[in-house]
Amino acid sequence: MPQLFRFGEYIIYFWVNEGEPPEPIHVHIAKGRPIPNATKIWITSRHKCLLANNNSQIPTARLNKLMRFVEANINTVINVWKEKIQTEEYYV
Repeated sequence: MPQLFRFGEYIIYFWVNEGEPPEPIHVHIAKGRPIPNATKIWITSRHKCLLANNNSQIPTARLNKLMRFVEANINTVINVWKEKIQTEEYYV
């Protein structure tokens, strides 16, 4: 479970063993520590964020800031994903 970033009290991460075949590039966001069913953000081929779900119930204003932060650091997200998961498939 690579932790990519910490943004205030939230962590941005992904799991390396979510299944076969691997899902497209995405991150999870949770408050404090990783949880199995956290908020999920897909990464699109245009290097934008697309909300899959907000299971962590992050308030909308904070979630928008988190998504902008992920987009600002999208190259890091993609590079770590490719290194750990060894795929580069996008949601759309």
